[in-house]
Amino acid sequence: MMADDSERAATNQGGSINAADTVQAEPVTDWVNDWDWLDDAWGANAIDIWNGVREQCPVAMTERYGRAFMPVTMEAVSAIANDTVNFSSEFVSVAQPDAIRRPAPPITSDPPDHHGHRRLLLPSFSPKRIQQMETELREYTRGLIGAIQSSGIATADAAAQYSQHIPVHGIAQMIGVPDSDADLFRDWIYRNFQIAPRDNRVREQVTAEMRAYFFELLDQRAAEPEDDLASLITNAEIDGVAVDDELKVGYLLLLLLAGIDTTWSAIGSGLWHLATHPDDLARLVAVVDDPDDMLWLTFSEEVLRYYAPVTMGRKVIGDTEVSGCPIRKGEQVLVTFPAANHDPAAFDRPEEFQIDRAENRHVAFGLGIHRCLGSNLARLEMRIAFHEWISAFPTYSIDETSETTWTNGQIRGPRNIPVVLDAS
Repeated sequence: MMADDSERAATNQGGSINAADTVQAEPVTDWVNDWDWLDDAWGANAIDIWNGVREQCPVAMTERYGRAFMPVTMEAVSAIANDTVNFSSEFVSVAQPDAIRRPAPPITSDPPDHHGHRRLLLPSFSPKRIQQMETELREYTRGLIGAIQSSGIATADAAAQYSQHIPVHGIAQMIGVPDSDADLFRDWIYRNFQIAPRDNRVREQVTAEMRAYFFELLDQRAAEPEDDLASLITNAEIDGVAVDDELKVGYLLLLLLAGIDTTWSAIGSGLWHLATHPDDLARLVAVVDDPDDMLWLTFSEEVLRYYAPVTMGRKVIGDTEVSGCPIRKGEQVLVTFPAANHDPAAFDRPEEFQIDRAENRHVAFGLGIHRCLGSNLARLEMRIAFHEWISAFPTYSIDETSETTWTNGQIRGPRNIPVVLDAS
């Protein structure tokens, strides 16, 4: 790290840290009136939790992070996601009200600023640009599989040895940072999503580390530009005006945090599903020689619907009402897109995972102006990951001697996936 980067990291901590900044974490006993997305029960049971809340009311409430609301119907989620008058994206996660929030445009931007930030990054994630990555991503994925096969061991962790590597590699290639920093990125993601919502000190520490890293990267690209997103961002202008360095770092923070854990959770969920549902696995094995068969598409989309990993936050900026629930300025909302994907009012038999679901207007990538910028990349990585894994391990199954654990909080997915590689 350069000397001036150390100074920037130190001076951008955002203020003093109070001794009592950690949210108390008593187990949840009432998900309607006291929900907590970091509760131990959330990871493995979130779908049941959302369904249980929906049977009682469309919007749950908690005081654990100040007053915060959790909609669980498609109607309520859609209303919030499309309302930029009463809900601001300044808060993209639910945390303590006095937590330091830093810009990460375009996801933290509201109109009219949002459009310029999104327009700057959108061409890099166009279908044509993303499709150009397929050959290299397949080669990388096959290398991961080759390492598993060469170990000679009959079991593996499909998360730690496979799914958690692919999105790191993909976004690292786009930004222009080395794969060798993958462990650092994974540590940042864990602390940011699993610990920081309850602890402002952790939030500030991990943010300072990420900011220092990306300020240094911007300095490097200013001196020696390359053909990558970091160079594009270093020289970014909107309507002929240079983008502020704080916002440039925000772009990079967003790309890293939003482009890794989200997709590896989706890939991991799909691999876990197939390991525990041999009939669905057999159907994909039957078309493994045709990676363009429609079943690969419908399977990936159903993974996104059923196991949608991402929830988002909003700051309430105007007194309003959602599904009859009064919500006041200054409060927070957890926009549970995954819960909306399980609403019987929006989907036929949502409790069933249908590998060939024909109509699937899921909202795993969000709604409104903040719909996921990287959806094309995520879909490509998922399709490649599933096809290459099943091609290599057509009879794999879950290892019943070990337990799969799931992450809590904003990004939900399997932390580990113990599998037996040949179940024949």
